[in-house]
Amino acid sequence: MSRAAVRTVRRAAAVRTNRSSMDAYTYGTAAREVAPSYEEVQRRERRLEQRRRVRTAKRRQQEAARMDLPYLMMFIVATVAALLICCSYIRVQSEIAGSIHQISALEQELERMRSENNALETRINTSIDLDHIYDVAVSELGMVSANRGQIIRYKNTESEYVRQYEDIPGQAPRGKARR
Repeated sequence: MSRAAVRTVRRAAAVRTNRSSMDAYTYGTAAREVAPSYEEVQRRERRLEQRRRVRTAKRRQQEAARMDLPYLMMFIVATVAALLICCSYIRVQSEIAGSIHQISALEQELERMRSENNALETRINTSIDLDHIYDVAVSELGMVSANRGQIIRYKNTESEYVRQYEDIPGQAPRGKARR
């Protein structure tokens, strides 16, 4: 039997049962209590369950509304703190990047100055002719090399600069030149 045929048979049976219940006569003034059908019981239970759910949901919403203000304030404070921390982190990262760039520029400048200094030192050293200076000192200025007895050695415990507070023994006083 096909589905359509089964449906037709069921409809016809339903119509017959409804007619027989309509045709029944009720005696007395009190109406009989008819037992509800299974579908009606299920519908009532669904409606009651739905009402319970709605009431529970409303109750939870009301409880949540009462607790929302403190939680909302805490959430706002936490969000603002997180935002400030993020902004501080970004600022620090930016400063670090700027410092790295500045260090790189200073290192390049230092390297340029070192190479320029080395070039100038080389130029100065090559421009000085020590043999020419010796010839001019001996022939034109009449200078002579010091003998062993004229050289006095001492240990200097201070810096590399010499400060002369008094005359060296065996020499003419300062300001008077020997000829």
